[in-house]
Amino acid sequence: MLDQSYSESIWHRINQKTKPPGALGQLEQLAHQLALIQSNASGDAVTKVEINQPTAIVFAGDHGIADEGVSIAPSAVTQQMVLNFLAGGAAINCFCRVNQVALKVVDCGILIPVEHDSEDFIVQRLGDRTNNLARQASMTTESARQGIELGKQLVGKIVMSGSNLVMFGEMGIGNTSSAAAILAALSGLPVTQCVGRGTGISDQQWQKKVELVEQGVQRCSGLEVIDVLAQVGGFEIVQMVGGFLAAAESKTPVLVDGFIVSAAAYAASQINPDCREIMIFAHQSHEAGHQYLLSQLDAQPLLDLSLRLGEGTGAALSMPLVRAAAEFYNNMASFEQAGVVVD
Repeated sequence: MLDQSYSESIWHRINQKTKPPGALGQLEQLAHQLALIQSNASGDAVTKVEINQPTAIVFAGDHGIADEGVSIAPSAVTQQMVLNFLAGGAAINCFCRVNQVALKVVDCGILIPVEHDSEDFIVQRLGDRTNNLARQASMTTESARQGIELGKQLVGKIVMSGSNLVMFGEMGIGNTSSAAAILAALSGLPVTQCVGRGTGISDQQWQKKVELVEQGVQRCSGLEVIDVLAQVGGFEIVQMVGGFLAAAESKTPVLVDGFIVSAAAYAASQINPDCREIMIFAHQSHEAGHQYLLSQLDAQPLLDLSLRLGEGTGAALSMPLVRAAAEFYNNMASFEQAGVVVD
């Protein structure tokens, strides 16, 4: 848990800036959160928020439930998109470039492996893809634990290399089904509220998707979080869960992307509630269940652009707001410095 004793001095600094109290709205909350996290990391109340080597990590994994036709695309598209990430041609590449964010891609277990030699491509496969969650457990509990550990190690290394802000994205055909199942299983919400259109499926496909997710959720009654992840999770999702846990341990803020990443965030916060304090929610996805996830996490996202692409795109797009929050905290004049007197 973050030490809140720094909070008063941080708010005092924010409130002394040349503006009415609260006039910068969510940017003030964001600046406070960043400063509080960094104060905890340094052991002293910071007067300057540092943004060092921000890094986006795209976790890729395939899902057996894709064989049921719950997406408009086949599983082979996951590999094709991973190759697109590595070639620099995807939306996430564009948004990382324009916002000076490093990008790493992780093969957590995609159906068709990729041969690529680069320090920005990390292979930590838990298998070719998960089992079909509608018919059987997605993975063993041991695989879920292994995935969490791999995610923890990866984020730990990135932080040790100098990054003090990370963001998670994902790629995996069928993973909105897994995220919906996790939300329903952990929250008790009706599956119909949790299941969305994903890549843009028809009404008939949506109804089938609801029924399939329901079959997986029914096996989760009374289970611990790790066992829920084994029953209905994804290889990329369990590794993101581990990433959140590592970020909490190292006092590193995480920009949380959309529906699938938020499902991992929700699971991580159920394992360790302290995780919630380092999460910055970038945007509200257009995917149906995301608003319920944000509610469960008591989160107010920075943006609402009706996105539903994934990849970490919403997180990368929120970077200018993060930099703006740091900039005003660091360099905006106080009333005293500016010689402004408010009676």
